[in-house]
Amino acid sequence: QIQLVESGGGLVQAGDSVRLSCVASGLPWDRGAMGWFRQDPGKERVLVAAFTWYGGHTHYSDSVKARCTISRDDAKNTAYLQLDSLKPEDTSIYYCAIAFRPYPRSVPTDPGDYIIWGQGTQVTVAS
Repeated sequence: QIQLVESGGGLVQAGDSVRLSCVASGLPWDRGAMGWFRQDPGKERVLVAAFTWYGGHTHYSDSVKARCTISRDDAKNTAYLQLDSLKPEDTSIYYCAIAFRPYPRSVPTDPGDYIIWGQGTQVTVAS
């Protein structure tokens, strides 16, 4: 079964850190790009961070780049998103997604480039 499964969300306090995990199964892992997106109610999904396997590119949105780390463990087919110094405005549903094209020059930032999506994990930051 092809799937991405996120975990690690929950209710946290402002200033805390959260580490989200995304485990892939049934699909090629080390090709294309992996991205973490967030989606707020009534809004479109926006890219938070992403990386490409080919070329080793990474991308962070301006709102998180100083306090966010995207990483992966290829042996476990798992990607991670760590967010530090959380703010109430970080509250959202976070999704991981995979794109399968090579993307040799840069990270794909359009959600439409990503083919497989997880179910999302809710992060709620209390002030």
